[in-house]
Amino acid sequence: MSEIKNLLLDLGGVVLDVDYHKMVETFKSYNIPDFDKYYTQKDQVEIIDLFEEGNCTIDEFRNGIRDLVGVNLSDKQIDDAWFSMIIGLPPERIQLLGMLKLKYNIYLFSNTNELHIEMLKVKYKEDFGFDIFQALFTKAYFSNEIKMRKPHPESFQWLIDDAGIKADETLFIEDTLHHIEGAKEVGLNTYWLTGGETIIDLYDKKII
Repeated sequence: MSEIKNLLLDLGGVVLDVDYHKMVETFKSYNIPDFDKYYTQKDQVEIIDLFEEGNCTIDEFRNGIRDLVGVNLSDKQIDDAWFSMIIGLPPERIQLLGMLKLKYNIYLFSNTNELHIEMLKVKYKEDFGFDIFQALFTKAYFSNEIKMRKPHPESFQWLIDDAGIKADETLFIEDTLHHIEGAKEVGLNTYWLTGGETIIDLYDKKII
């Protein structure tokens, strides 16, 4: 393996703590008991794919969710459910990324959407006093902005080309297995973060 010069990090489950079941539980509180048939960490319905690829507006997404569940939910109910999966960003991970940036070029690649990312940009600037996406990463790539999403190999290849980095010099850290599989197809080194591991554990074990 070539010397690792670049880290490519997922956002939810790697940098941020997330709980996808929280969103399902929030929809249950709206008397929608089975939202997990539309959305899991691995699979989701077309309207969510479109939203994550920046191919529908926030209003189109909300209307798509209403059509999907057959309930006339308010915009706020949908937004609250969507935000509920995001648990938080431990300050020690901010500190770690700051240290890692002295050794590596650090890139972010997140399957996300306009609702989530715009909220997070505002929230974490208020919480930490700076734009974490600009300060901590050489460049942050969001699926809704580049209009491509994991696990498609072409999304990883596009990112590699845009960043001007080499796949064999890059370690992709991700908590979703099929995203790991897509990354391997373009030659990225990968680490599947599982079993409660965090990037702090990887630092302590000298993996990064």
